[in-house]
Amino acid sequence: SVKAGKMPEGEKMRQCKQEEEQQQKEEKREGLIEFYSSYQELFQFFCSNTTIHGAIRLVCSKKNKMKTAFWSVLFFLTFGLMYWQFGILYREYFSYPVNLNLNLNSDRLTFPAVTLCTLNPYRYSAIRKQLDKLDQITQQTLLDLYDYNMSLPQRDWSSSSTQRRSSRSLLHHVQRHPLRRQKRDNLVNLPENSPSVDKNDWKIGFVLCNEDNDCFHQAYSSGVDAVREWYSFHYINILAQVPDAKDLDESDFENFIYACRFNEATCDKANYTHFHHPLYGNCYTFNDNSSSLWTSSLPGINNGLSLVVRTEQNDFIPLLSTVTGARVMVHDQNEPAFMDDGGFNVRPGIETSISMRKEMTVRLGGSYSDCTEDGSDVPVQNLYSSRYTEQVCIRSCFQLNMVERCGCAYYFYPLPDGAEYCDYTKHKAWGYCYYKLLAEFKADVLGCFRKCRKPCKMTEYQLSAGYSRWPSAVSEDWVFYMLSQQNKYNITSKRNGVAKVNIFFEEWNYKTNGESPAFTVVTLLSQLGNQWSLWFGSSVLSVMELAELVLDFIAITFILAFRWFRSRQKLSPPGPPPNSQDNAAFQDEAPAPSAPHRFTVEAVVTTLPSYNSLEARGPSRDGEVGHE
Repeated sequence: SVKAGKMPEGEKMRQCKQEEEQQQKEEKREGLIEFYSSYQELFQFFCSNTTIHGAIRLVCSKKNKMKTAFWSVLFFLTFGLMYWQFGILYREYFSYPVNLNLNLNSDRLTFPAVTLCTLNPYRYSAIRKQLDKLDQITQQTLLDLYDYNMSLPQRDWSSSSTQRRSSRSLLHHVQRHPLRRQKRDNLVNLPENSPSVDKNDWKIGFVLCNEDNDCFHQAYSSGVDAVREWYSFHYINILAQVPDAKDLDESDFENFIYACRFNEATCDKANYTHFHHPLYGNCYTFNDNSSSLWTSSLPGINNGLSLVVRTEQNDFIPLLSTVTGARVMVHDQNEPAFMDDGGFNVRPGIETSISMRKEMTVRLGGSYSDCTEDGSDVPVQNLYSSRYTEQVCIRSCFQLNMVERCGCAYYFYPLPDGAEYCDYTKHKAWGYCYYKLLAEFKADVLGCFRKCRKPCKMTEYQLSAGYSRWPSAVSEDWVFYMLSQQNKYNITSKRNGVAKVNIFFEEWNYKTNGESPAFTVVTLLSQLGNQWSLWFGSSVLSVMELAELVLDFIAITFILAFRWFRSRQKLSPPGPPPNSQDNAAFQDEAPAPSAPHRFTVEAVVTTLPSYNSLEARGPSRDGEVGHE
């Protein structure tokens, strides 16, 4: 009976010893991967052992709830501010900023190409009769509109039957596109003979119609601009009717260039090429031959290009150009000369000295800008036989839209394959289509300015000009005499007859504008490290500790979720199988005989008590044995 009463106490002692022994085994055991049993244990271990400043305060001050709350708020607020700074750094990095690098280089410079035009279109023999007829029609038009009788040079008006038919055809088309006056918008309802309407209240322009007789009035505020534009429109149609462009190739270099000299050496025909411009007449491009380019040995006016040009107008078309002189443009080789954009006029009787400074620009492509290397990735076909430039692309884009919309090509731009130039003898409504398309082009409805991107590499020349009278009053007599004797020129107007142009490098130095990434991966990591050190005073290993915390958090979350799922499966027993009553009876009887067996196993594997416990229980143990 005594033994039976002490059995519960011994069993309780064995259970305590088993728990203590199990805890010792767990402390001594070291696994390959360690997982924490709870989120609290994970965060407590992290805050106690991390090298991130401030984290230990979350653990050591846990007995003071006020301090714990304060440090928790401060810790997470610092974390938020740091990642706000991280967001700013990432946004700056992915905006791909660039640094502008300015470099000054000193070297012998290749001389650029120089294009010089007569500034006045020429009466080519292939279209001379038609131009004379157009002048007659214009004379009558100005007489009807302005009571102005324009004087025309005496010409031989006799012509063959073919030329008369051509003249009648020209008159018919001019009558279809007449030059008219139109009252301004605020005076439309007033009669023409109203005393409140004077000549200044009229706009002048010409009428353009399509094939459906839908017309509009292309008006101008200036009568000079209206007459020039109207005359130019018919002039382009006359040029487009010439079957072979070589018929307009009437180069007259000797009658335009008095003298040519580069680097103290005389120029010859091998140093220039010729082309015809509809409005600027004969144009000559010097140093355009890529096989033998000029090189400036020294800077200065004596080591550049010097030209003496004739600016006197003989047999030109005064209704197209109202200025006297010449037009010059400096551009790089393999680039077309767009005289409307980059050219400037040379005044007659003036020596124009143009100093140049070379400037190269190299842009970063890819994510840093939308520039293009060679234009191959631009969705616009290059119609020019030159390398890609932004202006080349824009003009090609307009010409391609012109061919697509109007069925013909504009005469000022290159001709695409399979197309023909616009001519109102073949394309009656091309003028209406052209001016409508031009308005859309300027408003960027066609998208040419968006499609055409800047080249990644480009060369420009910064120009500055100085002017002086040439020749001077005391030297003009012998200068003109020597020119007339040497070149057999008959100059009728000395002061407006010649001009001199000097083009040279101002210095050997040329500037290169380059771009480099302002925010690289190394810079980003450095800035992130600076922010991390500022807010937490830690290193890269601290970042790895934080990454480890995140991974452990995810792992514990999966483990707890898996355990919860398994426990839910155990709590929901499956349906009873067949003969379930017999199995239930068997299960009720089975635990009874197994209980002593389970007790016996536990008694066998129970460890012996320590010596101290044996001494403490020695007398009772002996008494128990003696009692037995």
